[in-house]
Amino acid sequence: MNAEKRRRIFAKLAAANPEPKTELEYGNPFQLVIAVLLSAQTTDKAVNVATRRFFPRAKTPADLVALGEASLMEHIKTIGLFRNKAKNAIATAKQLIELHSGEVPNNRAALEALPGVGRKTANVVLNEAFGEHTFAVDTHVFRVANRMKLAPGKNVGEVEAKLMKFTPQEFLKSAHHWLILHGRYTCVARTPKCGECVVFEDCEFAGRLKLRALHQQNS
Repeated sequence: MNAEKRRRIFAKLAAANPEPKTELEYGNPFQLVIAVLLSAQTTDKAVNVATRRFFPRAKTPADLVALGEASLMEHIKTIGLFRNKAKNAIATAKQLIELHSGEVPNNRAALEALPGVGRKTANVVLNEAFGEHTFAVDTHVFRVANRMKLAPGKNVGEVEAKLMKFTPQEFLKSAHHWLILHGRYTCVARTPKCGECVVFEDCEFAGRLKLRALHQQNS
């Protein structure tokens, strides 16, 4: 895909959604870290249901430590891998207190050193909480980048590197949000909704014409 197409794609996504945001609910950077940590292999909707149960009582790392691992497990037992996530969340809160005075660091290495926090989580926090130009490549972004030929790659690292290299500078701040939402609601895994796609004309997915024709027949 050439640079002109990429620019048009992001311009169209921006026009359709000028201020994209994460669908995770949080009140401050610490709660964002916990929400993203809990979201692994789980939907944002399920995480929001769980965090509404304890975020009012856990606004700081100290609050979460005081809540305790057993109580946290009870609050998040409706989401996948809840035992391990509770353990990591409490350990992360303790590490923030011990090493960062209870504050979330604006530093990739420090974030990735937190229990349960990997590169994708760090990218989300750096972008959402601190405005850094990062790409959190989840399953949606990976699928969209490859299917559209926007930034094809064999693994998450390759896709992230290409997106960082080829995305026009003016779109970098919000680009990963647009791609996540596009993958979540339009360029879905099983049958992409090409008939409703705002970037259809610039997409290089080989099956898009057939899917749009089917959409038109059924509408």
